[in-house]
Parts: sequence; structure tokens; C-alpha cells
Amino acid sequence: METLDKKEKNTHHGHAVKRFRHTLGMKQDTLAIALGITQAMVSNYESKKVIENDIIEKFAKALGVAPQLIKDLEEDPVTVIIENNKIDTNNGRGYVGVDNSTNNYDPIEKAIELFQTLLEREQEKIELLEKLLKERN
Repeated sequence: METLDKKEKNTHHGHAVKRFRHTLGMKQDTLAIALGITQAMVSNYESKKVIENDIIEKFAKALGVAPQLIKDLEEDPVTVIIENNKIDTNNGRGYVGVDNSTNNYDPIEKAIELFQTLLEREQEKIELLEKLLKERN
């Protein structure tokens, strides 16, 4: 008997919104104004694990990202630990002091990497659709 290994995605829509907002250097107040809601509502949405699709689309538009990025951004346990600690900046990179050690994790590089992966997948879809269209004609 075969079993399919289906890995459940560890996503949290609110944390994804917060990560993109932080990456853009945007405060909750600024995002709230762009959405026409209060800062408290932005904070509330950022704490929700699942956000409705229409709200995700509004956040995505305000942040200038694809809604699918918010829906599919997986939680990385290391990132959660880093985000829940005080981060000091040094030359534009985030460092977390733990027992005099440093962590060179750069969330902007991770966001760029995720965006590039998404673009590559979309390009593959486009190429496949073009191929199917040519075969049909």
C-alpha cells in the first residue's frame, strides 16, 4: 500500500502581510491609510492565520505584491525566532545578538528569492500555454 507524501504548507497570512510590510519599511499606520482602515485593524489582520481572499487582494495591492505571495509564503521557524527578538541593524543587514553570536539572515534577500521562484514558475506556465496554443493551431 502506497502513501503519498503530501507536505502541508505552514502558512500564516497575517505574518506574510507583516513580513512584506516590514521588508518595504512600511508602518502599520501607513498601510492602514492606504487601505482606508485603522491601524488597529491592520494589527488584527496581521495576527490572523487565515485572511479572506478579498482582504488578501487589498493588502497585496497596497503592498505592491501578488496576492499569491501572501497566500503561499511559508513560515520559517528560524524567521519566527528572529522576528520575535530585538533586531539591530548594521550596514542594512539584520543581526540578532544571542550569546555574542550573529545571524546574517537578510529578509529582503529571502523575499527576492521567493519572488524569483514565483516568476520562474509563471514563466514555465506561460511557455507551456504557448506550446499548447501552437499545437492547437
